[in-house]
Amino acid sequence: MKALVINCTLKKSPEPSNTEALFRTATEQLEREGVEVDVVRAVDLDIAPGVVSEAVHEGDDWPGVHEKLLASEILVMASPTWLGQPSSVAKRVLERMEGLMSETDDDGRPVAYNRGAGAVVAGNEDGAHHVIGEITGAIQDIGYTIPGQAWTY
Repeated sequence: MKALVINCTLKKSPEPSNTEALFRTATEQLEREGVEVDVVRAVDLDIAPGVVSEAVHEGDDWPGVHEKLLASEILVMASPTWLGQPSSVAKRVLERMEGLMSETDDDGRPVAYNRGAGAVVAGNEDGAHHVIGEITGAIQDIGYTIPGQAWTY
């Protein structure tokens, strides 16, 4: 089984990220259970605006992220909380993920069907709860299954 974590910190590599420190507690458990974990630090990539899975311009890194999404049964979206909102990077990622809504597998099912997802949010209380709601609501609209309490902050 494969999991993809999309780290939506605003800090470019190799700068330390509180968001990464928090999601590592979840990925350590996944790895103990035998899940292969891949991490994408979205801020390090050129992700163009848009709602399609294809490249928007030359050098758009989204198609590589899209490929990793399709290869994973588990998605973990990780974001800091800024002004009670997901990071701008998280919003860009969710915007591009909207392209998945029009894609189907060989049996005609939406490609996110039968894939689980959750959220890890760096922040506290009301702000984090709002960010969790924004992220899980969006990925559920895309078709991912969000188990109860599949988030932490």
